[in-house]
Amino acid sequence: MTPHHPERRTERRHFTMIRGFHLADFFTLGNAACGAAAVFCAMLYMAQGRVALFHASAALMVAALVFDVFDGRIARWRQQNSSLGRELDSLADVISFGVGPAALGFAAGLQGGWDVAILLYFVCCGVSRLARYNVTAESLSGDDDKVAYFEGTPIPTSVLLAAILAFCAWQGRVGEALYGGGWMLGWELHPMSLLFALSGTLMISKTLHIPKL
Repeated sequence: MTPHHPERRTERRHFTMIRGFHLADFFTLGNAACGAAAVFCAMLYMAQGRVALFHASAALMVAALVFDVFDGRIARWRQQNSSLGRELDSLADVISFGVGPAALGFAAGLQGGWDVAILLYFVCCGVSRLARYNVTAESLSGDDDKVAYFEGTPIPTSVLLAAILAFCAWQGRVGEALYGGGWMLGWELHPMSLLFALSGTLMISKTLHIPKL
């Protein structure tokens, strides 16, 4: 009898999974890597207080956006759109444009009770927005099998929040010096956190239609 080799079967499964990836998917993974690195930089900023780390976190989110744009263009160019690619894109976007900006906001000083609640709301809105898009993408597609518009703002628009926070850090207006200060409403609320509330609400809006370019 031929002996079984579990290690070889495992190797074949791994090789099959890798073969299932397209070029665009590796750009999507670049998006996810940049998003995770942005979170790490935000954590290091809190530990070390070096403003360069704060700016690096924001810059990595911009780099994630570049990867996100290119993975879509490459997939269309090579006509390799797939369910795997769509799921990968959503998971990467949650990290880079959901958790990333929220982590940077927390590092910037949005650490009051209401601030944290709003940051969590923002992340949940991002997750909900991506899940809804994946479910409704087919029904929103036209005759050319391309989605004509987004319902709500796309989650990568949260890069604007990272840019605003980077400007605040450049001006030295983070921590206790945040623009707008802090209000005590049972829990502490920094008005800057309301930008995250607005961004999250616009993402889950069903009445706001954004043309897809």
